[in-house]
Amino acid sequence: MKQPKRIGKILLSILTVFIITSIISALIAIICTKSIRLVDSYSISINNTTTLDNESVNFLERTINTISVNDFSKLLTRDNMIALIVFSILFGISINITKDKSNKLLEVLESLEKVIHSFIKIIMYYAPIGLLCYSAALVGTFGSSIAIGYTKLFIIYNIVGLIVYFLIYSLYVYLSGGMKTLKIYWKNIIPSSLTALSTCSSAASIPVNTTCTKKMGVPNDIADTTIPLGTSFHKDGSIIGSVFKIMFLVNLFNYNISTSKILLISLLATLLITAVPIGGGTISESLIITMLGLNPSCLLMLSIIATIIDPIATLLNVVGDSASSIIVTRLVEGKKYFKKE
Repeated sequence: MKQPKRIGKILLSILTVFIITSIISALIAIICTKSIRLVDSYSISINNTTTLDNESVNFLERTINTISVNDFSKLLTRDNMIALIVFSILFGISINITKDKSNKLLEVLESLEKVIHSFIKIIMYYAPIGLLCYSAALVGTFGSSIAIGYTKLFIIYNIVGLIVYFLIYSLYVYLSGGMKTLKIYWKNIIPSSLTALSTCSSAASIPVNTTCTKKMGVPNDIADTTIPLGTSFHKDGSIIGSVFKIMFLVNLFNYNISTSKILLISLLATLLITAVPIGGGTISESLIITMLGLNPSCLLMLSIIATIIDPIATLLNVVGDSASSIIVTRLVEGKKYFKKE
């Protein structure tokens, strides 16, 4: 893009659309999960403290404790994963600032990363067995209600996801470009949808989604900007999933939490989800658990939820970017653009 004003207008429009559509998705999920109890409550607390009362620890203080530690050694504990991520980012910036003098350290870190990948590969051969054993232990502890809860969550999430996919996105497109644009949208969205469902990866869907979006009449510069940015920062399916994960724990442990806090935690958590198949949300799930003040053992509960909702979540993440591209085009090019097209 050679026009600075156009770049600014496109980026501002993208930011506005991403924020508004993300909040709408989160509110839809909150309304659905507040009206339907996902799982029966369990009387025994398993959080890090003696109570699950969210007023016992100030919310802002909990946020500070999530992103920082008062002792360096605490960075290497499973309770402070978000703080470790913040430290890693600052450490990476420091390596770049140091430039050539940091090359040897960088080589060591890159070599260590490859070793860790091999180590994880060995562990992951056992992971499915471990996950099944953990699931069996959950059923043994919580009874059949936990299995019923997962089934209920799966059904409700898929219903909500399909409503967003067929109705909400159609409404976005119709309001932006009218009936003609809506028809073109549905004519070209199927390849993106099938790619998302089959790969469960927003990143893998970028090339197909970008091509399909351009066929809908979206200008090249808007499509080439919105789709990649949306893959990292705009995930309707994931934010709905984050709300469902939060409400599952809230229902299970009879936790009191306000709608505004659910919205805030789900928005923050969604930003930490990466665009890879199954497992891309582990960091965000850790943030949810930390900000709710729960024991890290709850992580596997959320991992199971992430696995069963992943196809539809990826579908919404991908198609949501296409619909957003059309809204951005409407804001940047004006209401007459699609009529001319």
